[in-house]
Amino acid sequence: MTEQERERPDDYFSDWKEREALAESMIPLVGKLYRENNVKIYVYGRSLYNESVLNVMQIHRFVRQVEANELSVFETYPVIEALAALNLGPAHIDAGRIAVCYEKEGKSKGISIADYVREEVAGLIGAEKKPLKKPQDVVLYGFGRIGRLMARLLIEKTGGGDTLRLRAVVIRPSSVKNDLEKRASLLRRDSVHGPFEGTIRVDEKRCSFVANGNEIKVIYASAPDKIDYTEYGINDAIIIDNTGIFNDDEALGLHLKSKGVSKVLLTAPGKGNLKNIVYGINNDTIEPADTMISAASCTTNAIAPPLQALDNEYGIEYGHLETVHAYTNDQNLIDNYHKSSRRGRSAPLNMVITETGAAKAVGKVLPQLKGILTGNAIRVPTPNVSLAILNLTLKRETSVDELNEFMRQAALHSALRKQIDYSNSSEVVSSDFVGTRCACIFDSVATIVNGKSCVLYLWYDNEFGYSCQVHRVLEQMAGVQFASYPKD
Repeated sequence: MTEQERERPDDYFSDWKEREALAESMIPLVGKLYRENNVKIYVYGRSLYNESVLNVMQIHRFVRQVEANELSVFETYPVIEALAALNLGPAHIDAGRIAVCYEKEGKSKGISIADYVREEVAGLIGAEKKPLKKPQDVVLYGFGRIGRLMARLLIEKTGGGDTLRLRAVVIRPSSVKNDLEKRASLLRRDSVHGPFEGTIRVDEKRCSFVANGNEIKVIYASAPDKIDYTEYGINDAIIIDNTGIFNDDEALGLHLKSKGVSKVLLTAPGKGNLKNIVYGINNDTIEPADTMISAASCTTNAIAPPLQALDNEYGIEYGHLETVHAYTNDQNLIDNYHKSSRRGRSAPLNMVITETGAAKAVGKVLPQLKGILTGNAIRVPTPNVSLAILNLTLKRETSVDELNEFMRQAALHSALRKQIDYSNSSEVVSSDFVGTRCACIFDSVATIVNGKSCVLYLWYDNEFGYSCQVHRVLEQMAGVQFASYPKD
């Protein structure tokens, strides 16, 4: 029976229960593959690991809405079942894409799903190559909004413990008696991103907290060059500087003076000669010898991928970026002194016009667009998820339908599919995108086109989506390499 025939079942409730049962059966298979084989299962780029039954079903529903096919758990479950029966090496496998390919290619040839899957991942069967020769120690310097989200990501992606290991967080000295518990509590509960998925316990004697089995030392230090990490059993660590204070070569280089440090990654725009990297755009310029790298800003990460895609397809003559940005910790809750213009006014009560360096920063990662973009920003009274509005003049005419279809294809099938997501709903608002792992979400319903002129709307989770981009840069700096299936 095809999915089209299932679309209007005689009994919707029975059909739902059948789907629900299959989704339930997927979860232990996905978990086993991840824990025992370091194989992570996706459906069109969306991870199934550690997801609930309902989330698994929603992921399938999303694909059916934007991909114009009828992918469901009926198609993906046999793929995952076949994968679980094989002795696979570490990899990222998109079961959704394999299922669709089987429906298009394998089924008509009379090949069983098990044989088709085996053929698709043949190079992975019995593979023993690890994504990293030995686990990489990671330290978070600063434990604010981005620091805590990076901690969540690193803990979530620990897997078998043979890739990136969060070993410590560094914070400023405190005289508060229960400081450790307060820090752990902020990781445990988040007003925007919800509760931590797992368990966290505090070990006062060892000055650490244990999150899902990961012991994370808490180091109190007043400067980045005053720490001996080897005293904590940490060696050749990559430091993720989340403070934003040390943002040029000289200041960021202080980290490298501490014993036990090999590299530093900055979660803010880098000044001077620091490489500003947007993963998916110019991460190919990262070299093994690079010891200091900036992951640029959340806005630069949001706009660079669609700008590159559009420039490759249409060419961009010039444009303007307007960022409608959630307020940040840099602003005041109530009116108070601030060194920057307007930012001293109450963030929850005002829209605040301010500057953004993202338009100029794009020129650092996309040199062909240097000097052709202007930009401004408006801080608005929402705590997370921002909106980038691109007003562009293209080098050739297009239409709403053509441009939207191009961006849909880019989001689903191009090399930028981890950076660009796609929405075709006329009802979505900013809070719907909290927790999005792509750098941006293209809002197709809002697209305006008039000949060569277009206005495009890009949502982005300026906290978590950006943190996911930082994590991708971190993996490359560490040399983490996962095989990916199906092969493009």
